[in-house]
Amino acid sequence: MADGKSSFVYVTYIRTTPEELWAALTTTEFMRKYWFGMSFESDWKAGSAWRLIFPDGRIADTGDIVELDRPRRIVLSWRNEFRPELKAEGHARCAIELEPQEGAVKLTVSHTIERAESKFIAAVSGGWPLILSNLKSLLETGQIALSERPA
Repeated sequence: MADGKSSFVYVTYIRTTPEELWAALTTTEFMRKYWFGMSFESDWKAGSAWRLIFPDGRIADTGDIVELDRPRRIVLSWRNEFRPELKAEGHARCAIELEPQEGAVKLTVSHTIERAESKFIAAVSGGWPLILSNLKSLLETGQIALSERPA
C-alpha cells in the first residue's frame, strides 16, 4: 500500500447470534476446536494481555486487548512470537467486529500494520480464512471444515 501500511480484511456471515459468536471467539475450549488445537489465554478485559498458544505449549502470538465492547467488538494489539522475521515487524492491530443481520451475524476481521509490504499481513491473510471457515462451519453445522491446517 502506498501509505506505508499493510492490511487484510475478511468478512463472512454466520448463521448464529452475536452472543454465541462472541462465546466462540473468547472461550478457550471452543477455540481449540476451530483454531487447529491452538487457544487464546486472556481474561478478556480491556487493557489485559493475551497469548495464543500452540497445542505443544509454545507461544505463537501475544498482545494486549485495546478495546472490548461485548458482544460487538474486540481490538487487539498483535505480535507474532515464533517467526523472527514476523516478530521483527512489531505489533499489528486486529479488529474483530460483529454486526447482527437478519438471522445471522456479519463477522469482519481487519488486521493492519504500519509497514508497507508486511510479511506478517501476508501470513495472517493465509491463516484467517482457514480459521474463520472452520468457525463458520462449526457454528452452523457442528463440524469443522478442516481438521488439519494445510501446509
